[in-house]
Amino acid sequence: MSKHKRYRSAEKTLGSSPGTLTYVGEEIEHATKIKRIDYNEKEYHVDDVSKLSTCRLPDPGAPLVNWIDVDGIHEKQVVSAVGQQYHLHPLLLEDVMNTEQKPKIDLYDDTVVYVTLKMLHHSRTKQEIDVEHVSLVLGKNYLVSFQEERTHDIFEPVIERIKASSGKTRRNGADYLLYSLMDVMVDHYLLITERIGEKMDELEEQIVQEKATQQTLATLYKLKRELTFIRRTIYPLRDMIGVLLREESDLIQHTTLPYLRDLADHVNQIIESLDSYRELVSGLMDVYYSIVNNRMNSVMKTLTIVSAIFIPLTFIAGIYGMNFDNMPELRTKTGYFWVIFAMALIAVGEVIYFRRRGWM
Repeated sequence: MSKHKRYRSAEKTLGSSPGTLTYVGEEIEHATKIKRIDYNEKEYHVDDVSKLSTCRLPDPGAPLVNWIDVDGIHEKQVVSAVGQQYHLHPLLLEDVMNTEQKPKIDLYDDTVVYVTLKMLHHSRTKQEIDVEHVSLVLGKNYLVSFQEERTHDIFEPVIERIKASSGKTRRNGADYLLYSLMDVMVDHYLLITERIGEKMDELEEQIVQEKATQQTLATLYKLKRELTFIRRTIYPLRDMIGVLLREESDLIQHTTLPYLRDLADHVNQIIESLDSYRELVSGLMDVYYSIVNNRMNSVMKTLTIVSAIFIPLTFIAGIYGMNFDNMPELRTKTGYFWVIFAMALIAVGEVIYFRRRGWM
């Protein structure tokens, strides 16, 4: 089941003015880690930032793309300092620190594009989905990424591509970097969807082969809730990419639009898969209940047939169990055997009758 906790953001921000930085999320003990990556087609520099003063707004005509990767959003002073260096809006920084913020996109005066998403990690050990709040800020020739502090950097594959001087990342601008980071997250969505599909196949096989148990039904309920949560997380991304494609922003180059359209196709594919899985879960639950009802009907049918056979036998035994003096059969030497024979004959006759009627 998806791991999604509620941190009561309304209580933490109650009474505060808009733009007040308040961290809403899981308590983190580790310090925030910041990387500064500067690159172009010919060179790159990857440095761990020890002084926030080095995180500064680059010159619009700078030859290098500037990427600031902030790993940890729980320290208000760090997020505030990065926001001051890059002249980010207070409302934007407020959303950065709120892990309960839903996925969305905001455009600030055509100078900044703000995108917030949810990164989904699949834990094989815990059999659940871990959710990470991610914010991306695109400006003129720079990008700032904010992610919750975790054991690994989710954008490490992009950094490795920059170091390897391979692919299109080094040859394009910050808008292509935005696409690359979003593409990494969508790839994880695809992975999550595929694993859910594999789990659905296992459950379908169990149910069809009538090996399902009560635990199977509980797993189906968990999957249904998980699919609803994942769809609610991913569905806004389709509209967000649509905004990037429709808005004629100077921050998005025409050469990046085909990649964004391809990303939109992947998102639509994921949403369609999730919708089909939700329908399949409902269908499997109906099949499970049908199988359970058939089992119950079979049991009730068997009990009914047994009862129907023994009712007349019980009636006969009840008659001869009455201790009246004037019952001639009780004094007959072969009376017991005749009664037993009659009872057996009745039972066999009922069985033959039930089989001919197709009830057995």
